[in-house]
Amino acid sequence: MIIGNTNTSWKFFSWFFALALMSPIVVMLTGSMSDSGDLFSHLWATVLPEYIQNTIFLGILVALLSFCFGVPAAVLISQTNIVMAKQLRWLLMLPLAMPAYLVAYLYTDLFDYAGPVQRLLRTWFNWQSPNDYYFFDIRTLGGAAVVISLVMFPYVYMLTRTAFEQQDRNLLRASRLLGCSERQSFYKIALPLARPAIAISLTLVVMETLADFATVQYFAVNTLTTAIYDTWLGYGDFGAANALASVLMLFILFIVVAEQRARAGQRHQSSRPNTHHERKRLSFTQQILGSVFCWFLVIAGFLLPLTLLIIMAIDYADYHQLVALIATGKNSIEIAIYSATIATLIALTLALFQRLHQSRSRMIPLQISGFGYAIPGTVLAMAMLATFGPLDHAINDIAKVLGFQAPGLILSGTVFAIIFAFVVRFSAIANGTINAGISQIPKSLDLAPGSLGVKTLPAIFRVHLPLLKSSIWVAWLLVFVEAMKELPAVLLLRPFNFETLSTQIYQLISDERLEQGALGAILIVLFGLLPIIFLNRQKDS
Repeated sequence: MIIGNTNTSWKFFSWFFALALMSPIVVMLTGSMSDSGDLFSHLWATVLPEYIQNTIFLGILVALLSFCFGVPAAVLISQTNIVMAKQLRWLLMLPLAMPAYLVAYLYTDLFDYAGPVQRLLRTWFNWQSPNDYYFFDIRTLGGAAVVISLVMFPYVYMLTRTAFEQQDRNLLRASRLLGCSERQSFYKIALPLARPAIAISLTLVVMETLADFATVQYFAVNTLTTAIYDTWLGYGDFGAANALASVLMLFILFIVVAEQRARAGQRHQSSRPNTHHERKRLSFTQQILGSVFCWFLVIAGFLLPLTLLIIMAIDYADYHQLVALIATGKNSIEIAIYSATIATLIALTLALFQRLHQSRSRMIPLQISGFGYAIPGTVLAMAMLATFGPLDHAINDIAKVLGFQAPGLILSGTVFAIIFAFVVRFSAIANGTINAGISQIPKSLDLAPGSLGVKTLPAIFRVHLPLLKSSIWVAWLLVFVEAMKELPAVLLLRPFNFETLSTQIYQLISDERLEQGALGAILIVLFGLLPIIFLNRQKDS
């Protein structure tokens, strides 16, 4: 059952979805070249170099820290016999459920001058003023890098751990037979083979760092994302904001190209099941130290922030907060459901088209549809406004010419813009998950239904969809959770008097009143745990 080139409807919808997801980016980049205004020139001559410098330094620091956290953790879990390795294997993924801006606020509240840590130190040592002692300032670029790294390192940990576990152990055995020590085999064989996974994960971490808005703004670290937000809302100059967004896009493009060139010529070794591979036997002291390192990451990245949120919720929660939580939670859940459903359906359409169509260009729609994941939320919001704003004006003009009442901002002024932005931003997640599931289906199952006289659509519903049930569910969950946590795009695109859990919590954090939104923050974290728990159960089964 291979779809022929004559099946134009499937081909049309695949290309239509892909081009629709790419159109806002193209519109934004085109507009920024001709409409930057005088403000951009002024920013370039004054503060923009500092913003660019901060953006570069932040990305480098987060990448280095994520590497130092994620790679050793992956090595300890996959290669050694540390204490509680089975539990730490999935506990190290939990920080992914914690939004970075929440961790930033909680640690600031914990470590600032009026926080419990410094109060306790002053009580113990009888210090009277800040001049009596030194304590680090967390609200700096370095502090932002540490906070972001604590919630981003699981990307490096997961991909690197998987790379180590899928390596052909015969290569390591061969190196030992050739006289290499255990340490030499690791550094000369295992680690180089894991380089592609490490490079991909660090690229993902850097892109997420460049997309961060709330953390750097709360820490008063000026980056390109904050510059875009301030330029548009503070100065009202959409053209300059577009130009800044294009500069940020160039950074992301450079990172992606650099990562691909770094891996050019590298070949992945054949992988074999390694369920019973030997692990390095550590001494008791080494086991304890390795376990302490991993537990530190789990506690600092997830357990401690969650505990602080629970304490806040117990101390400050009341009936009125619960009522407000229901209203904003309903908005968040509805948008996340719509976004996850649409993104999953589009990903399924594109993946099946790639798998079953004979056209040489069948790979292109799936590839270009996932480009949006590399776009920060702030930039994506600019792209949405640059696309839907003129369309809204055109629709209103046509309505007036035809004698109808102008419908208003039906695209850029409604939740449609938010949902569309989420679909563009997170389609790559759904694409990757479903495509990975399709690749596990034997090719023979594509041909068998056709040989029995079954047409394309019935065969897909009877053969492919049942086999893809798990992948579809995982893709839906991942997009749902990301849509629940997304903040920058919602801040810029939300209609008037429309709040989600993320925007509500952000505003409370900005007003130093997170205690009133602790219940909503806990709800976001709990939703973030869903795919982690599901994936862990899938792995165990």
